[in-house]
Amino acid sequence: MAHGYHGASELPHALPLFPLTGALLLPRGALPLNIFEPRYLAMVDHALSGDRLIGMIQPTEHEDTTLKPRLSRVGCAGRITAYRETDDNRYLLTLTGICRFRLTGEMDGGTAWRAGTVDFAPFAGADLMAPADEDFPRERLLKALKAYLSSRDMKADWNSVMSAPGEALVNALAMMCPFDPAEKQALLEAHGFQDRASTLMALLEMGSEAGPATVN
Repeated sequence: MAHGYHGASELPHALPLFPLTGALLLPRGALPLNIFEPRYLAMVDHALSGDRLIGMIQPTEHEDTTLKPRLSRVGCAGRITAYRETDDNRYLLTLTGICRFRLTGEMDGGTAWRAGTVDFAPFAGADLMAPADEDFPRERLLKALKAYLSSRDMKADWNSVMSAPGEALVNALAMMCPFDPAEKQALLEAHGFQDRASTLMALLEMGSEAGPATVN
């Protein structure tokens, strides 16, 4: 059970939003964040004074082209589970994923950060209870991961990979692999663990065939 939440009715109807391209938070995944912008420092202070929940969501426009880029319709709420303040006025956080949400609107609360109304109901059934360590094609995943890493001259801790529970392994790879923002969003919006595992394996296999991206 995700930090004591039993159903969508126990989650808030509104969240502070942290738009961040390429950032993926999944239920029961852990996302480290380095917060330094004043508006997001204030947002963290606000979250810490309440339920410690922040909505991670990807913009659909490049942040450099507009002050208020449009946002994806699906994000994931994370709870601040680790927190440290640095000497140079940054916050080092860990967000632990609780449940995905559908963004239903934005609020004008007079704050420097963005906030939105959200609906957890479409995802609560899949997200709030951890799946059993179901059978999934681990060997196919390992084969795809080895080819993907080899094509990019990257390495992995294979002892950890081999021993990790299925959901933890899929979540960690989905969050850590350098997929593009649209691919990250597809992983987020996958129906459940099995669909996310299948999407992840397809992306690894396509990525190993394509090889590393080149810059002209």
